[in-house]
Amino acid sequence: MNDRRPMLSLDEALARLQAGAAAQAIAESESVSTFDALGRVLAADVCSAIAVPPADNTSMDGYALRAADLAAPGAMLPVSQRIPAGHVGQPLLAGTAARIFTGGQVPPGADAVVLQEHCVPVAGEGLGAVRVDRVPAPGQWIRRRGEDVTQGAVVLVRGQRLTPQALGLAASVGAGTLSVRRRPRVALFSSGDELVMPGEPLRPGAIYNSNRFMLRGLLLAAGCEVSDLGIVPDRLDATRAALRQAALAHDLIVTSGGVSSGEEDHLKPAARAEGQVEDWQIAMKPGKPLAFGRIRRAHGDGKGAGPGDALFIGLPGNPVSSFVTCLLAVSTVLRALQGMAAGLPQAVPLRAAFDWPRPDRRREFLRVRLNDQGALELFPSQSSGVLTSAVWADGLVDNPPGQAIARGDTVRYLPLAALISR
Repeated sequence: MNDRRPMLSLDEALARLQAGAAAQAIAESESVSTFDALGRVLAADVCSAIAVPPADNTSMDGYALRAADLAAPGAMLPVSQRIPAGHVGQPLLAGTAARIFTGGQVPPGADAVVLQEHCVPVAGEGLGAVRVDRVPAPGQWIRRRGEDVTQGAVVLVRGQRLTPQALGLAASVGAGTLSVRRRPRVALFSSGDELVMPGEPLRPGAIYNSNRFMLRGLLLAAGCEVSDLGIVPDRLDATRAALRQAALAHDLIVTSGGVSSGEEDHLKPAARAEGQVEDWQIAMKPGKPLAFGRIRRAHGDGKGAGPGDALFIGLPGNPVSSFVTCLLAVSTVLRALQGMAAGLPQAVPLRAAFDWPRPDRRREFLRVRLNDQGALELFPSQSSGVLTSAVWADGLVDNPPGQAIARGDTVRYLPLAALISR
């Protein structure tokens, strides 16, 4: 049966997903050790109680001194003290130098550091002396107090996903714990009597359930707690029961398959019976059919979906369609649930090393890979059933509707790493 309904643009679909999920954003937060907060989403700004660095210090090994004490290269200065990192020196006496090491606090009175490579130590009484072969400019090789972070500054903002470098920054301002959003709880199941688990015999007419593994991996990479509910038989009663179970303790239900208009596709009727679901056709390729709505929880009043219900998103069954739609649509829902900013990652303009003379009328996401010349190569088959294309690729070309591409044209490149980790 041909579906003649008007198609939503991808931007409109993502905006609707964002709005629907934001209305049910996760309110609960928890305090976790900064050491264990990788990938979590901040529930509150992180403000610095200190300046970083907390005092003027040297960025190199050398000698701290007063620039005015050096009239010319080759001047000799007695060494009055030695300042390793983690130690505080004494005020610098006029006409002397302090041996200092990277990270060491610059003593009061010193206004420059000369690299040890430009100095010659001279043995003598006490710490000896140093011949300085280069006259420094005031401030040379000194990191000023608060140069990186000023006291009271917001260093990480609410709604930000914590990367390794963000954890390092939090630690640098003394934040031993962080307030983060509760992880999204996602239920995942597949529908289709043709699906078989890897490791089992592949009977005639059956296929292995690749989407189950792929989608679970994407959800885990997005920082979700995932409940895998397995494969649901192609029956209305079984599908309704799976939806009711999934809604009990989850923020979001994700399914693959069963969102087309076939007689054996029971997912949409089951979802409508258990909640409120819209059936969309999105002007994108791969990935056209999408179902979005809410499933009532058992404690509901039976009169319709409400704020306390579970969100539902039904993905297409073809593996690449499911993959791309999860990267774009499900990620949008997950970001909104956690109070994160909307929108896709910033596309990178790069040169195409391929021709695409027959574009689709829908917005296309072509599987590509960056070559050694800095241009993008195209996987030979862009079929929605060819999962090898998603493994081979390192990104997608976001191609506008009806836009032909000639070799050498500039195209919009979305790295898969940015889509998966956003």
